[in-house]
Amino acid sequence: MIYLLGKKKNRLAHLFNLLKQNKTIIKNDILSGLTVALALIPESVAFAFVAGVSPILSLQTAVMMGLVAAIFTGRPGMISSSTAAISVVFASLIAQHGLDYLFATVVLMGIIQVAIGVLRLGKYARIIPYPVMLGFLNGLSIVMFLAQWAQFKVDGVVMINGVETIQKVWLPTTDMSIMLVFVVFTMAIIYFVPKFTKAVPSSLAAIIVMTIIAVILDKGGYHLRTVQDFAGMELRGGLPQFYIPQVKISMDMLRIILPYAIIGALVGLTEAVLTLRVIDEMTDTRGRTNRECVAQGLANTINGFFGGMGGDAMIGQSIINIKSGGRTRLSALVAPVALLVFIMFGSSLVNVIPLAALVGVMFMVVVGTFEWQSLKYGKKIPKQDFAVIAVVTLVTVFVDLATAVIIGVVLSALMFAWEKGKVIYVNIENGENGAKTYKINGSIFFGSVLNFKELFDIKNDPEDVIIDFKYARVMDHSAIEAINAIAEKYESVGKKLTLIRLSEDCKKLFKNAETIVCVKIDESQCITSQYRYV
Repeated sequence: MIYLLGKKKNRLAHLFNLLKQNKTIIKNDILSGLTVALALIPESVAFAFVAGVSPILSLQTAVMMGLVAAIFTGRPGMISSSTAAISVVFASLIAQHGLDYLFATVVLMGIIQVAIGVLRLGKYARIIPYPVMLGFLNGLSIVMFLAQWAQFKVDGVVMINGVETIQKVWLPTTDMSIMLVFVVFTMAIIYFVPKFTKAVPSSLAAIIVMTIIAVILDKGGYHLRTVQDFAGMELRGGLPQFYIPQVKISMDMLRIILPYAIIGALVGLTEAVLTLRVIDEMTDTRGRTNRECVAQGLANTINGFFGGMGGDAMIGQSIINIKSGGRTRLSALVAPVALLVFIMFGSSLVNVIPLAALVGVMFMVVVGTFEWQSLKYGKKIPKQDFAVIAVVTLVTVFVDLATAVIIGVVLSALMFAWEKGKVIYVNIENGENGAKTYKINGSIFFGSVLNFKELFDIKNDPEDVIIDFKYARVMDHSAIEAINAIAEKYESVGKKLTLIRLSEDCKKLFKNAETIVCVKIDESQCITSQYRYV
């Protein structure tokens, strides 16, 4: 009886611990979601100006994108919204063809992303090397840092060729100095709050404190720039409405939207997959790439039918969410729901949030995102890897993310092929029967075939030559052609060439290529695991 009572007591204690743990997780997810919702506001407004659409449209896109992606996501805790990358891709489309073509393009973009996920093509994201990841993070940090300075500018009248023109100009020196002081103050709050308590996310605490200070200063006669000032209007919004794009489906229409849809799909998935990998590293867990591709596609497809501008995963807000304690899909659900509530019922509160607070939050994200250790690598890593980091960083800043990743992967592959191609050598043995054996060590592929060909002395070799592949691998068709070319040269001078101890994969390559190369299998000379080629 005592044993049973003790066992029951242990079970109750375990249950209470689980409830307590879940209560903590739920609290952290809700608070981190609220923080992300506030951080999404200025970003969404800024992206609207980049694309040339209404700020409300961009905010509603953030709501729909975040909600749908969070439900189907393959990476709990990741935040999706309207983004700068997608805004840049669609800006010219909107300017030339209008919003209905934008909505149709977003729908098609989503369908393409779903197809990529269903066909399980997301696995190819594994080929992205780590130096490319580092370059991506560093470049993205710089892009985010530079993007925040737009909030230090206002419309001003500038004389150009004697004509008054309205352009963005820097704030007056006094206002600029005060805003910078409040940005630094915000960053200080975010830095020091966790040292005293982790009950409330430091970013949320900073935004609340700075908003209170801004309201007090405003009543005292000094006005800090707010979200409303940056948007140029009072933000008011309602529920997103279902809308079918008013475009005539035709080949002409598809020719217009298909290029944008493909580019948008690839850019969006590239950013989403890299964000997923960053969050995996931060949480020591593993997300599901193909499922995330489907989630992004469904979110964009639905977005297109609700008048959205499209989007993808946001690494900055995702990092805010994770560092604020968000770990489950609840945090990613709270963010868009809270944003919708803010837009519908709390617009007066959202409008008075000072830009300095939001800039301070983003600056801390920049500090946390940039891989500072990469600056110290220098001679500690191969030169080619350091070069890839630098190139990807620069291309991300000056071109775009998708181009940077593609260039980084291609550059890494070429450098790998070059280095791998140099690692091939031969040990030569002369047999008692006068035969000469070349024992090849290394991989034979397109990057090493030239070095491979230089290993042979065809003119001075005896009549019977053997190539031993026990410690070598034939990797591709370039290798087969190289071996075939060597065999033809030996044959042209009346000498025989025998290949022995090929791996099963290598033998299969030759067997498949026997109709397009001169090298033949002599079955009569075949012994254990050996083929004779003449």
